[in-house]
Amino acid sequence: MNTSIRVTLDGSSAEVPVGTAVREVLERLRPDLAGQALGVRAGEEVLDLQRRLTQDAKLEVVTAADGDPGALYLLRHSAAHVLATAVRELWPNAGIGFGPPIEDGFYYDFDVPRPFTPEDLEAIEAKMREVVEADHPFERREVSRGEARALFADDPYKLERLEEIPEGDVISVYRDGPFLDLCRGPHLPRTGLVQHFKLLSAAGAYWRGDERRLMLQRIYGTAFFSRQSLERYLHRLEEAKRRDHRMLGKQLDLFSIQEDGGPGLIYWHPKGAMLQFLLRRFIEDELLKRGYELVYTPHLASEALFQRSGHLQAYAELMFPGMELEGEVRGYRVKPMNCPMHMLIYASQQRSYRDLPKRYAEVASVYRFERSGTLHGLLRVRSLTMDDAHIFCTPEQIEDEVLGMLDLVDHVMTTFGFEYRLALSTRPAKRIGSEDLWDAAETALRRALERRTLAYALDEGGGAFYGAKIDCKFHDAIGREWQGATIQLDFVLPERFGLAYIGPDNAPHRPAMIHRAIFGTLERFIGGLIEHFAGAFPVWLAPVQVRLLPVKEGHRAAAADLAARLRAAGFRVELDDRNETVSYRVRDGEVLKIPYILVIGEREASAGTVAVRRRGAEEKQIVMPVEAFMVQLRREVAERSRDPVQSLTAPAGRA
Repeated sequence: MNTSIRVTLDGSSAEVPVGTAVREVLERLRPDLAGQALGVRAGEEVLDLQRRLTQDAKLEVVTAADGDPGALYLLRHSAAHVLATAVRELWPNAGIGFGPPIEDGFYYDFDVPRPFTPEDLEAIEAKMREVVEADHPFERREVSRGEARALFADDPYKLERLEEIPEGDVISVYRDGPFLDLCRGPHLPRTGLVQHFKLLSAAGAYWRGDERRLMLQRIYGTAFFSRQSLERYLHRLEEAKRRDHRMLGKQLDLFSIQEDGGPGLIYWHPKGAMLQFLLRRFIEDELLKRGYELVYTPHLASEALFQRSGHLQAYAELMFPGMELEGEVRGYRVKPMNCPMHMLIYASQQRSYRDLPKRYAEVASVYRFERSGTLHGLLRVRSLTMDDAHIFCTPEQIEDEVLGMLDLVDHVMTTFGFEYRLALSTRPAKRIGSEDLWDAAETALRRALERRTLAYALDEGGGAFYGAKIDCKFHDAIGREWQGATIQLDFVLPERFGLAYIGPDNAPHRPAMIHRAIFGTLERFIGGLIEHFAGAFPVWLAPVQVRLLPVKEGHRAAAADLAARLRAAGFRVELDDRNETVSYRVRDGEVLKIPYILVIGEREASAGTVAVRRRGAEEKQIVMPVEAFMVQLRREVAERSRDPVQSLTAPAGRA
């Protein structure tokens, strides 16, 4: 049995005894960094300074840096323990659940007699500052299973977690001041390093995410190494709150979720329905230009079809329960996706290699049983509208087809002003099909990306159960990342359905199948658009492009005539002739983020002009002939301009 191991730290190596702490290695090999180091990185894992090494390791020092995910993990995990320490001091009998770092922050779950109030959060945050000021060391200790049971004998949450730790795994506990926790780490050297933090909110959370179990109280917070980074993040949160699609959806009367109708089901109001209509028309027009054919398929199908496709085996927890019709034993399912239906269309007649590729597209409603606790506005719903398509092609056509889809992705992202990145997602642990088929799928997608010299990240294990895929993640106006297009290459389902085409050799061959959605789902994409534009949609996408305001009752006829003229020209117009002041109606139009408000008074009615108020413009209004306004509005719509303010100019002498 080896009694020593070789450790390399930032290029320097040494033989050390098994069980040597990271801190000792650091003091021996890089004493110049001993005072700055928060921990070390060993491959993908971050270790704290107290961790004892048991095998050869190549280490890299982790120091305080808001841009380093490893450093932030240490900080936020430690901040979560500072939070738990504070709660235990204020509520000595509080039960302690989990307290992990998460993206952008941390949380901790507590079993307390009542929900936390905003005043509670203020008191907890003040107590956290006392814990930081005390500068307690984080002390790590490895214990036996029996010792752990004794230490947490009165803590059912920790005992439950303890029983899940596999036999033979190291069991460790951490103490900071009075608080002891069953925890694998890592942590900072001491609580005094948790300087810049903020508690954000409190909410109920079921223990282990199971709605059948006890409701705990979860506190969310965040922490950074610098005050500037913390303030920037808090500002971004405020901006995100201002852009929240649920709040704007109600303010702009776009959609609602009706309690009587059930959770996760979206009711599109006329203005929201117009948004969806415009997006459908935009993508369908693009697809027709690119050689796609539109199809429509039923909303439900025999359960046997999903058994055949493998969805029932791999996807059952996200499918709605089956229904029995006219006593049929097999039953029916509402569809969670369109792939089996499109394959049936392909298989409905014999195909030749000369017919390929076949590109079937359908903007379709599908249904997925998302847990009620995961539902979130438009971003996670139970009835989804997908701009779905399936391409059946020869193996030789795969790369060109994928390149065409990547061009379409770029066109859509550019049109809406989104920056985006690509990821190649490879075979998951839960999958169907042979390894040879998976090798072929991953290789084909990689070649397409490299042929176009596109940068991409590798998402190991992130593929669909039936195939590797390329995912598009786009960034909105305040830098948040959203799931966008997906391109999935599938050799498995064509085999399961026995799909074939007759090749040049007059023999049957198996086609490849590419699943792809560009928007992803219209619900999620519209939610992203609302937040990206903060509800102020560009003119071509705005549900209402122009609102007309007659100054007095005598100007109503002129305004109504102009409204009819604009509608006949293809513009979306509202006439606001309420018995309110012009300034009140203007303010209302601004709240509704309508791009153009046209005021029509005596001068405008007699001269054939309009006083144009542009959303977001500094000047109050521009007076211009109706024809000139229509020309510029038509150009904005045709160009799908994202910045209407800059393009409108009044003729000389008319402002």
